Amino acid sequence: MRRAAALLFLGALVGCAAGERPVAAPSAPAPLRAGLDASPDPYPSTYRPGPSQRLAIVGATVLTGTGAEIANGTVLLADGRIEAVGAGLPVPDGYQRIDGAGRWVTPGVIDAHSHVGIWSQPDSVEAHNDVNELTEPNTAEVWAEHSVWPQDPGFDTAREAGITTLQILPGSGNLFGGRTVTLRNVPAMSVQEMKFPGAPYGLKVACGENPKRVYGGRGRSPASGMGNVAGYRRAWIDAADYRRRWDSWRASGTGDPPRRDLELETLAGVLGGEILVQNHCYRADEMAIMIDVAREFGFRIRTFHHANEAYKIAPLLAREDICVATWTNWWGYKMEVFDAIEENAALVHEAGGCAIIHSDDPTVIQHLNQEAAAALSAGRRAGLDIDEAEAIRWITANPARALGISETTGTLEPGKRADVVLWSANPFSIYARAERVWIDGASVFDRRDPGYRRHSDFLVGQPGQELRP
Repeated sequence: MRRAAALLFLGALVGCAAGERPVAAPSAPAPLRAGLDASPDPYPSTYRPGPSQRLAIVGATVLTGTGAEIANGTVLLADGRIEAVGAGLPVPDGYQRIDGAGRWVTPGVIDAHSHVGIWSQPDSVEAHNDVNELTEPNTAEVWAEHSVWPQDPGFDTAREAGITTLQILPGSGNLFGGRTVTLRNVPAMSVQEMKFPGAPYGLKVACGENPKRVYGGRGRSPASGMGNVAGYRRAWIDAADYRRRWDSWRASGTGDPPRRDLELETLAGVLGGEILVQNHCYRADEMAIMIDVAREFGFRIRTFHHANEAYKIAPLLAREDICVATWTNWWGYKMEVFDAIEENAALVHEAGGCAIIHSDDPTVIQHLNQEAAAALSAGRRAGLDIDEAEAIRWITANPARALGISETTGTLEPGKRADVVLWSANPFSIYARAERVWIDGASVFDRRDPGYRRHSDFLVGQPGQELRP
């Protein structure tokens, strides 16, 4: 049985709110020496979608991710793209018709913050923990994609929950943790087969308790909030100087180029606007300080992650066009999380900001729709009138915006990638499950077909035990 499942898996591989200073989302691939020259990504995506289908999902309630809800809607998929969305659309000849009556359709779910693949299951095994390079406060030279294990069962369980795209980040023990990578949640043998084509890289930055605890505990800087900020500023000064030296060499066209520095290349890419800052930060006052640091050195913060106190400065974050990726009810596990409230995402949304529900956890990633439902419910109890057609953005359109891929995914609009989930019920219901999942119009999960469920001794159950749909 397990041999047959392995052969099946190998076969699948073969087939398979605006602020005052808006920032345009990058749409081109990030260069290697971002901001230094036009060199291509040294690890370009080899991702190719599986065989796409001409499909018509008919009679479902459709949440487009644009703020619209369509009753008795039809979604047409063709050639890996969304062809049309609307009520009562005719189904062209040659399209496979899928009955969506009583079901709901949304864009594919996007997790803006995950460690799947670099802190793999079972996470109790230390050999599977590649999430933190805890050797220096600044490890901007490391890239998360160099630690991704594509066979992590966490990718499978996430796909069963409607996750089509996810950003993999290094951990938060360092001031600069390294580059992030955005992946398509497709079965693969290598990380290059999973990389989202053209997605910009991110830089993981961390403020707060983690860096000062890790390095202060070793008797070195940073050991305080002051040390954290001094470490950022020192690094950005070096990066600006590195960028100037490259600019000068390019302008002169003479002599040898400056010696490459992997750490400074990543930071220079941020200063050039090609790499997006993904900033772990909990407290409101520290987020405001990080905004000051960004202003000092002329770059933008794309997203504050976790950001449990974002509600305290929600208007500021909306004006700065900074997204907030948070949980609903993670609270109290360290001091900087004690002011967390369940209404956080809803209050950010109400202020005109970009609210996101993320996971940071291999279990929560399986329930992002329910996490969003809990945040929506908390907002409504607080008197905020937010409908489900808007709240679905928190796990679709807004994370796409945070990752710089909103031009191609995150909403059900003609021409965008056909990343689609068919739900058994309203996705904000505790009872809803993803029944079908498509990536670029290719079927990657069907709950009725056990062939889509990979067998693994790392999953719950005894070795060789058949997993039930």
